[in-house]
Amino acid sequence: MTTNTIESAKTAAKHWYLLLILGVIFILMGILVLRTPVGAFITLSVFLAATFLISGLFEIIYAISNRKNTDNWGWNLASGIIDLLVGILLVSNPGASMVFLIFYVGFALIFRSIMTIGWSINLSKLGIRNWGWILVTGILGLLFSFMLLWNPALTGFAIVIYLAVAFIMIGIAQIIFSFKLKQWKSVN
Repeated sequence: MTTNTIESAKTAAKHWYLLLILGVIFILMGILVLRTPVGAFITLSVFLAATFLISGLFEIIYAISNRKNTDNWGWNLASGIIDLLVGILLVSNPGASMVFLIFYVGFALIFRSIMTIGWSINLSKLGIRNWGWILVTGILGLLFSFMLLWNPALTGFAIVIYLAVAFIMIGIAQIIFSFKLKQWKSVN
């Protein structure tokens, strides 16, 4: 290891307990999301609306500021305007934001599942073994996506569960990492 890497690790290890605290906070957030799924879903919907609003604004600024240096800058401008308009619509109508979130996730999963199926077909053409497993996951993802769009309540529930599990897993990883840093600190 280089001297800079060792010094950085020593500094990080000195404050290992901060990662432990962060891990506990993530786990508590995951539990809170599981205990209040409706509130968590509403919060996600508001966050999605704000994200569209802000990303649209920044994409418009990017397109206008790079119009002389970039070919096809109009596509960035159009995309930014669409995102901004969607953001304004969603911020002004929280109910629409919740419905949009459900369909956004459902269609995003359909798109990803179709991409996965395409990847598996490309792998089979290249003669790569076990490509069938990727095909199976793509098909299952596609079926699951259609189920989510067929039953929007299931989609809202799945989004909340995914969020809670992600928070808990990140929290566990942070705790494990903090103890590894503590262990490394005591050795060095």
